Amino acid sequence: MKIKNIKHKDINKPKNAIILAEKKADINQLPCDKVVPFMKKSFDKEKLQSIKTPKHNMYVLNVKNTDNETIRKHAYQIHKELKDKETEIHVIGIDDQKLIAFIEGIYLSDYQFLKYFSEKDKKKNKLRSIKVTGLSQKKIDELKNVIEATLWARTLVNEPVSYLDAVRLAMEIQKKRTIDGLKIKVLHKKEIENLGMGGLLAVNQGSEIPPTFTIMEWKPKNAKNQKPIVLVGKGVVYDTGGLSLKPTPHSMDLMKSDMAGAATMAATMTAVALNKLPVHIVALIPATDNRPGKNAYAPGDVIKMYDGTTVEVLNTDAEGRMILADAIAYADTYKPELIIDAATLTGAAVRAIGNKAAIVMGNAPKKYFKQLLKSGNKVHERLVEFPFWDEWKDEMKSDIADLKNIGSGNAGMITAGKFLEHFAKQPYIHIDIAGPAFLESPQDYKGKGATGFGVRLLYDFFKNI
Repeated sequence: MKIKNIKHKDINKPKNAIILAEKKADINQLPCDKVVPFMKKSFDKEKLQSIKTPKHNMYVLNVKNTDNETIRKHAYQIHKELKDKETEIHVIGIDDQKLIAFIEGIYLSDYQFLKYFSEKDKKKNKLRSIKVTGLSQKKIDELKNVIEATLWARTLVNEPVSYLDAVRLAMEIQKKRTIDGLKIKVLHKKEIENLGMGGLLAVNQGSEIPPTFTIMEWKPKNAKNQKPIVLVGKGVVYDTGGLSLKPTPHSMDLMKSDMAGAATMAATMTAVALNKLPVHIVALIPATDNRPGKNAYAPGDVIKMYDGTTVEVLNTDAEGRMILADAIAYADTYKPELIIDAATLTGAAVRAIGNKAAIVMGNAPKKYFKQLLKSGNKVHERLVEFPFWDEWKDEMKSDIADLKNIGSGNAGMITAGKFLEHFAKQPYIHIDIAGPAFLESPQDYKGKGATGFGVRLLYDFFKNI
């Protein structure tokens, strides 16, 4: 999709005009003078007005005292009306943040995953261009990079494992090496074995496809942090549960999405690099599928992890924490300022708060949580902070090893976080995105399927820390 700035003096009666109006006088910018008095009369009564003539589709959105999420949802409604008919819209406003919210709503609503349809051209939306008056081209370009990264994350998650296995995921990420200054390195099975990443290797034992471990680094010369922030993304490209086999309906049939954390972190790195944020960031992405075949790891096994910790496996479906633990421990090689992981980790997180937000917890200084929560509210990728008391550590003690990989069954999202904390030698934040990462039914501009949750959140976090 093209997004272009058009100055006020260059506006020429656009066919599809959308006015983000703060006051009645703003409605004068509509391309058809005859409808202006009618729109002004209803301005205070209706948030969104529309009039269609043979030559024009005109919308007035009253954005006075309107929050950005409501604006995004109105944009979704307008997109729904125009997507099959029009190729271009023109948005006019004066408030940067409200214009940004509206463009987000339109652009994110326009996403489609059509790769596997035999008649994809017939299904494709017609909208190709957004013209914007009131927002600088610099801000438009920044916004487009973030949205495109979000949509790339959606596509990675929507891809089936028949295409996107662990090796292919690493290859797709490597394509981003064309971004100036973004370094990407992929470790393959032999290198992973040499490092002793027992958790990643154990989960991979049932698979025909070898694991990968992808390292991305953005280190600009003007980085404002002396120590890097390390991102870790769960890359389980498909999760059968292993020998602790999942049921199929509403469970295993959705498990191509179990690498959403990896997609989020990889896409965040591309957005940060494209917009050249002055922050040194490293992303670590361990990837494998989890299957019951071959010499699959089994309940009762004891696994030696990258940092030497021994873990008793009591459930092979608690595999995400096994691969994340190795990556989190590996993060210590960078002596980071902060470690943040994102993972579709627990059903407990979904049962606790559903799909309207993600759960966040950790032991990092409060300033990081404050900014994450603020960024989440701003972009409407909201976070709910859960307690992280040490009492939950006791539930992860094993009778025969240092740790076990599941707790008692209660507060499972927290015991999973406490398990991972063991491997973090630096300040640590855990984000469980199991609820909002993949939707079984459509939700406005978020759509159905992968949402790209976390990319816009983390980008705003890095922009503002």
